[in-house]
Amino acid sequence: MNTVPFSLRRVGLIAGVTLREALRQKLLHALVLIAAGLVLGVRGLRDFNFGVSELKFIADFGDGAIAGFGAALTIALTAQLFFSEIEHRTALTLLAKPVWGMEFIIGKFIGVVVVAVAFCGLLTATLAGVLWQRQLALQVDQPEAWAAVHAVHFGALWVAAYLHALKLALLAAGTLLAASFAQTQIFAVMAGGAGFVICHLQGLAQSAYERDGASLMTVPATLIHWLFPDFLRFTLAADGAWTWSGLAQVTVYAGAYVAVALALAVRSFREREV
Repeated sequence: MNTVPFSLRRVGLIAGVTLREALRQKLLHALVLIAAGLVLGVRGLRDFNFGVSELKFIADFGDGAIAGFGAALTIALTAQLFFSEIEHRTALTLLAKPVWGMEFIIGKFIGVVVVAVAFCGLLTATLAGVLWQRQLALQVDQPEAWAAVHAVHFGALWVAAYLHALKLALLAAGTLLAASFAQTQIFAVMAGGAGFVICHLQGLAQSAYERDGASLMTVPATLIHWLFPDFLRFTLAADGAWTWSGLAQVTVYAGAYVAVALALAVRSFREREV
């Protein structure tokens, strides 16, 4: 194996097979339909808007649906596709050929990320269509009140979709790392879910410990802060403001964590009995 050079072509082939397998999964179809149904049906929930403008309510609801269902899809799909290769012994067949473990892990990762990015793009386009239609309707039906309603920032909507895609890439890499040493699929899913919660709350927890002066908890909170990416970095400001430099920084931040997670996954997978 050491005499066989690393091949991007083999990575692409594994990614393509992973993508085709993902598109056959009923879980993918179910989550896409549910999420799209929620986004399309969010207008029916506008009566529950407690003082927030209707367009903002729709945008926030749709953004939450993309984040929640995207995370569930990425974690479950990554674990399922990885362990299907182990259980069906196709991973052993692949690795018996001139295929690196690194090529296998990276190919799996790319295949899942393509699905996650497509999910974010599809749901964001659906949300943008709902917002555009409702914005036009409000301009016609309530012209006198339109001045008090903020127009939708569609550029910020797509920036938010990009940030969601970065978070899903991090989740895919983290779940692959867990799957590389896990003995069961359910453990990998639970580890991915736990990582999702930690990544969302660890920044808030560290700030709370530092503010309250809990010195005993500051050290472990700082350690967790460095071990897990802070998903609060991937959140737009309330007014939807963003900058290209900010996007570049958060992209490098996410890329560094993905690279480390994949490197650890490759190392763990090499030592695994397939």
